[in-house]
Amino acid sequence: MEEKQMIQPEAASALEEENVTRIQLEGKEIILIGTAHVSKLSALQVKEVIDREQPDTVAVELDKQRFDAITNGNRWEDMDIFKVIKEKKATLLLMNLAISSFQNRMAKQFDVKPGAEMIQGIESAKETGANLVLADRNIQTTFSRIWGNLGPGGKAQLLTSVVASIFSRDDITEEEMEKMKSQDTLNAVLAEFTEAFPRLKTPLIDERDQYLAEKIRTAPGNKIVAVLGAAHVPGITKEIHRKHDLKKLTEKPPKPVWPKIVGWAIPLLIIGIIAYTFIQNSDVATSQMLSWLLWNGSLAALGTILAKGHPLAVLTAFVAAPFTSLNPLLAVGWFSGLVQAYFTRPSVKDFQKLADDVLSVKGFWQNKATRVLLVVVLGNIGSSLGTFIGGADVVRSFFQHIF
Repeated sequence: MEEKQMIQPEAASALEEENVTRIQLEGKEIILIGTAHVSKLSALQVKEVIDREQPDTVAVELDKQRFDAITNGNRWEDMDIFKVIKEKKATLLLMNLAISSFQNRMAKQFDVKPGAEMIQGIESAKETGANLVLADRNIQTTFSRIWGNLGPGGKAQLLTSVVASIFSRDDITEEEMEKMKSQDTLNAVLAEFTEAFPRLKTPLIDERDQYLAEKIRTAPGNKIVAVLGAAHVPGITKEIHRKHDLKKLTEKPPKPVWPKIVGWAIPLLIIGIIAYTFIQNSDVATSQMLSWLLWNGSLAALGTILAKGHPLAVLTAFVAAPFTSLNPLLAVGWFSGLVQAYFTRPSVKDFQKLADDVLSVKGFWQNKATRVLLVVVLGNIGSSLGTFIGGADVVRSFFQHIF
C-alpha cells in the first residue's frame, strides 16, 4: 500500500506509456508490459494494467518449473540426490542453484523480490478470472540448447564463468543492479559469456523471443496481456507476426559426431601407445602407466578434496579416474558423488536450508546436498585435467624413448 501512495498518477501514466506496447494481430489485441525484474514499480504497473484492461488471458514469462518455485517455494526437500547423479543432472542443478543464489542475494541486499511482477500477474489473472498462460520455454531446455552449442572447453568455461560471476564478491554492485533492470536473471548472469561466445545469443535470447511470441500469439481470447522482461519486448514485437514451431524450439540439439570420435580416439590412442611401448620396452611402458594413473587419480582426488569430499569419496575418485577416463560413457564424479551421498547423506534439514546456504560460497561447501554436487563437478574437472596432462606425458615418453 505504501508503494501506491508514493507513486503519483502522472508518474504511473508516464511509466505505462513507456513500458506498454499494444499490438493488433489477427483480430486480437495484445498488450506487452515490459517490466524490470527488480523494480518495485513493475508489480504495481502489472496490477493496474490488468485491472483496467480486464484481459481474456494473462501470459507470464515463466515456465512450469519456475511457476512451481514461485507459487510453492523451492521444495528442495523432495529432491532425490541419488537420482540427480544417476540422471547426469548434477552440473545443471549446480548452475540453477548458482543463479538462484544471485537472485536471493540481490533480493536481500536491495530489499527487492525478483519475480514480484510475475507473482502479481498470476494473482491478477486469478482476481479478474483471466486464463493464465506460462509462456516461457523450460529453463532446462534453454540450458541444454546452450550446452549443446559448446565444446568441452566452452562447457568448462561456462561453468567457471557462471560460478565466478556469482561468487566473486558478496555484494552486487549498482552497475549489476542496473543491468538486471533490463535483462532477466539468466541473461544478466551469462551476459559476459555470450560476448565471448556470440552464437549463444540464439538459444538464450532469440529462441526464447520466438517461443514467447508464439505462446502469446496463440493464447486464448481476444485480449491478451503479457508480463515480460523489458529486454524481450523488442524481439517479441518482431517475432509475434510470424508463426514458430514450438516443437522444434524445444528439441534437444543433435549431438555432433566428432566429440564421440575424439572421446573414443584418445583412450584408444593411449592404450595403443602403452601396449606398443610395452612390447618394445616394458620399463618405459610401466612408467607411462604410472604417469597415467597418478595424473588422473591425483587430480580427480584433488578436485574431490577441494569439494570437501568424504575420505572414501576421495579414494574412489583416485582409484576410478584412470579407468573412467578411458571410457567416454563414464565419469569419475558419478562414482565419487554416489559414495559422498551414501556416507554423508543430506538430511531434510539440508534441503530446507538450501535456499539460505547458497547465498554464500561458505554455505555451498557446508550444505551436504550442494557438497555432493561439488564432489561430482570438481571431481570430473580434475579428471579431465588429469587426462590431458597424463595423456600428454604418455605421448611425450613414447616419442622420447620409443619412436
